[in-house]
Amino acid sequence: MFVYDGIRRDWRWDHSSDERSLYLARLVRDLDLPLVPIVDQLAGDEEACLRACEVLELLVLAGSGNAREALRAYVTKGEHWVRVLESLSACWPPEWWEDLGDVARARIGAEPELPWCSAPWTRFGIEGQSSPFVPRPSLNGLSTAELLGMLADTRIEGTAKVDALRALNAREPAEQLIPLVPLLGMSNGRRPLPLLGRAVASLGALAVPAARGWTQEGLPWLALLGADVLADHPGPEALPGLVNELAEQWTARAWCGPDRTARRLARFGSGAAGAVPYLRRFWLNTPHSYERTAYVEALAAIDPDGLEHIYTESLWDSEETTRLLGITSAPASPETLGRIAVLRDDPMESTEVRAAARTRLAAPSADCPDPVRTGRPPMTSGERLT
Repeated sequence: MFVYDGIRRDWRWDHSSDERSLYLARLVRDLDLPLVPIVDQLAGDEEACLRACEVLELLVLAGSGNAREALRAYVTKGEHWVRVLESLSACWPPEWWEDLGDVARARIGAEPELPWCSAPWTRFGIEGQSSPFVPRPSLNGLSTAELLGMLADTRIEGTAKVDALRALNAREPAEQLIPLVPLLGMSNGRRPLPLLGRAVASLGALAVPAARGWTQEGLPWLALLGADVLADHPGPEALPGLVNELAEQWTARAWCGPDRTARRLARFGSGAAGAVPYLRRFWLNTPHSYERTAYVEALAAIDPDGLEHIYTESLWDSEETTRLLGITSAPASPETLGRIAVLRDDPMESTEVRAAARTRLAAPSADCPDPVRTGRPPMTSGERLT
């Protein structure tokens, strides 16, 4: 069975970015698959156990009592119970797991090291590891001018300047930051201060003139920062090269990086029409599901005609950001509005997606009847895939 195999084997290149668990949990629920093979996977190594746990804990949100009892039983007897309990506490309401405190207190003494401080352990009164923490005063009360003054002051050490950048990043971009950028490297001169790249990126095209000069500087980190700014805001002369870059990435099957090329091409709008075939190929074939959003957004900016199928397909995507695009842009039809209603009412779905679905269905443009309210059963993932 392909669904079980998708849970058992993890081919992701980047586990922290690509989303899989919700997609797989929906398939298990909608196809009414037995849970036994997934529960049995809990007995595997830690990675296999956690993959199964992530699917089962979502199924519990959807009302599966069998999945709930299997996970609670695993916390009582399973080898990797610490990680599983931490995962459950992050996903479930406290009343579903807090009665496991006696089990946790009885078992924690046999663990080779204390867990890191987090919700289940602090609630159970179990001492956990914690990193030394030295509180620093918040800089949010300072004005933008005062924060910029801190960045310009050579007597102020780097940690405080990072705090100043953090406060600036929560505000409207400050153009006065631009002349200070060359001063904001690490003490070893090899890298920029943390958060500086984000602050510069928020300036957008305002940083382009200065970035041309940064690329000529002797500091490698500053030259690289300048090159990134210029690449993100290319002039017309860069268009052929970017289209060629995307084509070469496709030929080489270079899956890491085309999403960034796509975002840069999107700035040219219809002028980048030559990139459309490659963007569609990457959307269909990339093994990095988190990159699909960039390809859809670039297609929308360059050639928005004929994207109805892509937006509709996005409603079934594994990535939250892509589903959000589908919710806002899929054409109104019984099929799409039925799927959006499913997303709105799915207890496994993220808060952001459910809210966006409610907004779409409440909008005047949603002129087709809500299948949930009219009695028409919505299409399931299994029906969609077949």
